[in-house]
Amino acid sequence: MKDYLQDIVQHTYGLGFIDLVKITGTSEETSLDGLAEDRSVILKTDFANPVPEFMGTFGMPNLDRLGTILKLTVYEENAKISINKQERNGDDVPVGIHFENDAGDFENDYRFMSSEIVNEKLKSVTMKSVNWGVEFKPTVGSVQRLKMMISANPEERTFTAKTAGDDLVFAFGDHSTHAGEFVFQHDVGGKLSHAWDWPVEQVSKILSLSGDIVFKFSDDGVSEITVDSGLATYHYLLPAQQK
Repeated sequence: MKDYLQDIVQHTYGLGFIDLVKITGTSEETSLDGLAEDRSVILKTDFANPVPEFMGTFGMPNLDRLGTILKLTVYEENAKISINKQERNGDDVPVGIHFENDAGDFENDYRFMSSEIVNEKLKSVTMKSVNWGVEFKPTVGSVQRLKMMISANPEERTFTAKTAGDDLVFAFGDHSTHAGEFVFQHDVGGKLSHAWDWPVEQVSKILSLSGDIVFKFSDDGVSEITVDSGLATYHYLLPAQQK
């Protein structure tokens, strides 16, 4: 279970803008939902296989605390990690995670959020069917070029994505002051008729994750970055931004 917990923290709190997620687990599937506090990113996640320990519906708040516990050297080897449960309305529901070292003399408990509270805090965001105009796998070189452009335009909080011929171009700034643009991906095989703006920090951090990554843009005003970590597929949906 430790691998799953580390994977969750890396793909949520590790990005710097998601600190609460909801787990929904059955014997057939396990899913995770999250939302950035400023609603700049909507996260939908499907695990490759059901996670037996994640049965029921519960919230995982304060992911920074969970991340800290997972990094403690005392739990690096032979740690005992288990789900705490309590009876509620006749059902045993998960209420937290218990950590114990191999010697049994160092313990920590991480507390879950109840399904009622997390459902209220993370009200479902329904996305309409989206027509993806551009879809591709970004290269390491493209991500590095994006970071170089960000360093040259540190004051910009958004960038514009547009197609020029067969290329996908990212543009920063206003040509009345400082500005820059570059080809992020050649030969994307699609077209965008509307130049929407996207959040710089969020896109850059998600693209820096390890795994199989697919980037999509739509003229409907939404983009999606999908990251397959091997354990789960994380779908980061980004609504277009207002300058």
